[in-house]
Amino acid sequence: MPNGLPGVEDRVDLMHDGGVVGGRISRERWVEILSTAPAKLFGMYPHKGSISVGADADLVVYDPNKKRTISAKSHHMDVDYSCYEGRQVQGASDVVLSRGSVIVRNGEFTGRKGAGRFVKRSPADHVRLS
Repeated sequence: MPNGLPGVEDRVDLMHDGGVVGGRISRERWVEILSTAPAKLFGMYPHKGSISVGADADLVVYDPNKKRTISAKSHHMDVDYSCYEGRQVQGASDVVLSRGSVIVRNGEFTGRKGAGRFVKRSPADHVRLS
């Protein structure tokens, strides 16, 4: 990430630990910040960012009590360091489903390479001209 720090792999758990566990935001607000709001911002809602008939939601089964220590040795990003190295967080995903198929279990990719599907987005509301 130019002029930034690598951390996309840990952001969900860091936000859960610091926000929900830390008592700063509700679990519902956490989901809104991570899923619903970005889908709306990028013109993909309700096709993405909602669990509803006809939506293309990837679902995460999240264990809010699981604890882990962040480390560059165990992450999947293609970088050799973590600015969060050694930080313990509470909360981690157990299973990720895409269109009904398990694609991640216990931190390991179990899906089929190339099985993803491009979802075209429309212009976001904030950039539409009246």
